[in-house]
Amino acid sequence: MGPHPDLYDECRVVRARGELDLTTTPALTRELEAARHGTGPLFLIVDLRGATFMDSSVLVPFCAAWHDCRRRGGWMRVVHTRPGPEMVFGAVGLLERFPRYATVRDAWRDVPAGRAITARAT
Repeated sequence: MGPHPDLYDECRVVRARGELDLTTTPALTRELEAARHGTGPLFLIVDLRGATFMDSSVLVPFCAAWHDCRRRGGWMRVVHTRPGPEMVFGAVGLLERFPRYATVRDAWRDVPAGRAITARAT
């Protein structure tokens, strides 16, 4: 995680790296809160491609960010390529809320990983 979220077009991108567990979740929570500063519609992408491990401790800050984005007329999307995030989201029934996106660009364009190949071909 860096000191500030990146800006991708009109969207904030938070990039997580390393292990995401009980000891590192507070830093991730601060990153997510910093990315949500300001007013107006909020579009947030969380890029987990650099995360090597993720447990359920991220669910509370992820859900808080998701609710805040929705309340403000925006959205939150999650980019990941490893099986860990999908297992965590699936275990608690949040796969529909947090579908998998393969890249930040796909998340911005709302092309989930299963549809990315089809969408690029058209």
